[in-house]
Amino acid sequence: MIKITNTISIDESEIEEKFIRSPGSGGQKVNKTETAVQLRFNARKSPAISHAVFLRLQKVAGRRMTQDGVIVLTANGFRTQEMNRKDAQDRLIEMIAKALVAPKKRRKTKPSKAAKQRRMDQKSKRADVKKTRAKVRF
Repeated sequence: MIKITNTISIDESEIEEKFIRSPGSGGQKVNKTETAVQLRFNARKSPAISHAVFLRLQKVAGRRMTQDGVIVLTANGFRTQEMNRKDAQDRLIEMIAKALVAPKKRRKTKPSKAAKQRRMDQKSKRADVKKTRAKVRF
């Protein structure tokens, strides 16, 4: 089980990991070892994620989520499979945790009467300053 919060955790069977060859320059083993990890997680079919969280997760994931609701993460920053695997899982956990936070509802507010008056006073003072800069006509 991969723990995201105290209440939500994902079963490891829901995550599919595929090891691929890492891009970029390398040493003698570069064409033999598959150190990069491609992690796939089907968020749409996961029982741990509600529909509201899934919709927020779509926005958080962006291009990393397919049309079918599968999140695809590729990790190749490290030289070992284990480090790349941990990095991909950490990024997935971070993404889901970010989607769990519901956005705050905006409350409509109006400026107070005093605030409106202060604004108008500032505008008139500024207008007076600009009038004194004008060219004098004879």
